[in-house]
Amino acid sequence: MEKRDYYEVLGVSREASVDEIKRAYRKGALKHHPDNVKGDDKAAAERKFKELAEAYEVLSDPAKRQRYDHYGHEGLRGAGVHDFSNMGFGDIFSMFEDIFGGGSMGGGMSDHGLDLETEVKLTLEQVAGGHDEALEFERMDYCETCGGSGAKPGTRPDKCSTCGGYGRVQQQVPGFFGVSVRVMPCPTCKGKGRIVRERCPVCIGSGRQKKKRALTVHIPAGVQEGQVVRVRGEGEPGATGTTRGDLHVYIRIKPHPLLTRRGDDLVCQAPISFSQAALGGKIQVPTLWGMEEIEVPAGTQSGDVLRLKGLGLPSTRTGRKGDQYVQLNIEVPRKLSKRQRELLEQYAEIEEVEVTPQRKSFIDKLKECFVPQK
Repeated sequence: MEKRDYYEVLGVSREASVDEIKRAYRKGALKHHPDNVKGDDKAAAERKFKELAEAYEVLSDPAKRQRYDHYGHEGLRGAGVHDFSNMGFGDIFSMFEDIFGGGSMGGGMSDHGLDLETEVKLTLEQVAGGHDEALEFERMDYCETCGGSGAKPGTRPDKCSTCGGYGRVQQQVPGFFGVSVRVMPCPTCKGKGRIVRERCPVCIGSGRQKKKRALTVHIPAGVQEGQVVRVRGEGEPGATGTTRGDLHVYIRIKPHPLLTRRGDDLVCQAPISFSQAALGGKIQVPTLWGMEEIEVPAGTQSGDVLRLKGLGLPSTRTGRKGDQYVQLNIEVPRKLSKRQRELLEQYAEIEEVEVTPQRKSFIDKLKECFVPQK
């Protein structure tokens, strides 16, 4: 069967960074984890899981990725790419256990766990008053069967004989100025300091399994679109299990049917009639705090803006509320009753055209364009 493009398999662009490739592989591999697929779909999930592993092995290695980018699949012959089709889930997890929480994300012994991301969509009303959002999500957690050790119940992981349990080894690296000593993750235990001889049958030696998590996150008032609320310790456990990563909650704000946000200020459009503009009067306008009655000054022009102080959104830094601005737009009726037409015709007969500065400027420009110069 013809192999698919590795970038397509992982769902990333050809310009994707190493971190983007790592995240894409982890997301796809967890989706097709053997514990999450049952019945007839299990065989298809296993094929997809192995396809993802092959794509990740190539694209996460700079040398292999370069050969693949230049020559495609044919360029990888003899490049040491594993045949994942003949490997079991446990073997694949063992190869990439750092991706699934069994080791550090960058090599070496790291206590910091993996961060998770989610998003919530809020209305402007929720932004104005603050909001408690109930979240439900899945994360990799300690395996209940082995307690996170990855070893079969009744057995224990052995101390790595290569690194003596430290997870790191010293390696001599030749350079321009001679040989230097570099501390590297142990190649035998991949930085964990221990070796699992008999794997747990539930987590296949990874020490982790997917679990559901529910919690309530408080979103402070005044948050902006794209802002991140960090919930400490709600991510996934790290290599040693001493600390968890964090949960990053990205804020998305739903559009409001009548109000537009400008920082901490709000803007709305309010239609008024010709008579209201000319004579003035009171109208009702919507705010996040209910309907508000405002006074329209006599002689209002279309596009004039009124300010409602303190009816905007609270600042996340000071708590002080912004303002709401109401833009008044004069609506000209498309159809007139007989009586309305008669009254307007009478008004037109006695109307005196006041030459305002704006009108005078317009008339002067007309003369410059169309009146012949002597």
